[in-house]
Amino acid sequence: MSNAVDQAIMTRMSARAFTPQPVPREVLTHLLELAARAPSGTNTQPWKVYVLQGNSRDSLVEKVCAAHDEIRANPEKAADYREAYDYYPEKWVSPYIDRRRENGWSLYGLLGIGKGDKDKMHAQHQRNYRFFDAPVGLMFTVDKIMGRGSLVDYGMFLQNLMVAARGHNLHTCPQAAWNGFAKIILPHIGAGENEMLVCGMALGYADESEVVNTFRTPRESVASFTTWLE
Repeated sequence: MSNAVDQAIMTRMSARAFTPQPVPREVLTHLLELAARAPSGTNTQPWKVYVLQGNSRDSLVEKVCAAHDEIRANPEKAADYREAYDYYPEKWVSPYIDRRRENGWSLYGLLGIGKGDKDKMHAQHQRNYRFFDAPVGLMFTVDKIMGRGSLVDYGMFLQNLMVAARGHNLHTCPQAAWNGFAKIILPHIGAGENEMLVCGMALGYADESEVVNTFRTPRESVASFTTWLE
């Protein structure tokens, strides 16, 4: 069993191209049951999940892609779309900015997107809002009344879901890119006024023929982030 868990964790990656092969509802239900075994402070279980498939998925893609194109045509429109919480820092510093740059240019380099190619950059960024063609889109919300600790709980829930998906030969891509479009997403999914968008996720079978799915991000060594105290 330990080998199976190790394998699921080590083969998890952010897939950026999916096949149209559908995922049965009973499989999705099972994955969410496994995800819900995540720990949470005093067992609050703050997660709420919206599963988008078929028309609900496609119509959301159309709405958000239109907004994304509108922002490109008129950058001032970006002010109309704000995240409910800061996912990234207001000011980037090393080593985080260095890792971010390495990630971005490595991915774009693999895809043949040059530094000044704004058209291709826009198109690749918009792949997020198409769920990278995955047949299943997930949106995750939390009650606004909850504290920051619930986001820690949520991270464990999301990781459970992604690792469980690997156990069923599925791949995922967690996506904070959706967060700025919450004012479009929340009414679309029927979320209440008390709900805040945490993130989205693409889920399905990875398209192994696409070069983008050969991209792997590096990790720092244990020695670089661990202090041993005896």
